Amino acid sequence: MAQREKQSNAVNYQKKLDKLIQDIKQRADTAPPGLNPKPSLLLHACCAPCSSYVLEYLSCWFRITVFYYNPNITAQEEYLKRVRELQRLILEMETTEPVEFLEGPYEPEVFFSMAEGLEDAPEGSVRCFKCYRLRLEKTAALAASGGFDYFTTTLSISPLKNAQKINEIGEELSGIYHVQHLPSDFKKNGGYQRSIELSRKYGLYRQNYCGCIYSMKK
Repeated sequence: MAQREKQSNAVNYQKKLDKLIQDIKQRADTAPPGLNPKPSLLLHACCAPCSSYVLEYLSCWFRITVFYYNPNITAQEEYLKRVRELQRLILEMETTEPVEFLEGPYEPEVFFSMAEGLEDAPEGSVRCFKCYRLRLEKTAALAASGGFDYFTTTLSISPLKNAQKINEIGEELSGIYHVQHLPSDFKKNGGYQRSIELSRKYGLYRQNYCGCIYSMKK
């Protein structure tokens, strides 16, 4: 009973995004000729496959800068491989608006410090939640300092990621850094399946673990 009640009280973040996009579309339809009213978005990206559908979807409505910041990827070779694939996708993919790319620092020591004492936590629990926050906080801070209208992450496209928790963290950080968080549950409306199709189309490398040493062991 408690689980059913919890599910019924869950926020539908895709519906919130649909409403926001509809508002943006209405503003675009009434904008004077020559004015681009599309808001700017700093999009945290974990990898190219997860970014593919999100870029296809959101570039219609936002001016996107992709921010690659993933200190959880503890093997440098894996980290660099994902960076190159994401850069290649942005160059090759046709999007409604041009997409910019920004790479954050490679600092796995920050992740290990965050995960200290949580090494044996189950996948999808508190260690993962803190990892969401680590990456989202870096994104929110950069979005605020860079004058972006919104920030969000591609993480919610994965069926293995907790979209409710991702959005709760994003909303909390929005209040701290005074920049709007874009709600999302990108796996909805066939988003995850579309990311698989686009990964095939562009021949993207699809990793079989999240990135950290603990998920690799699992």
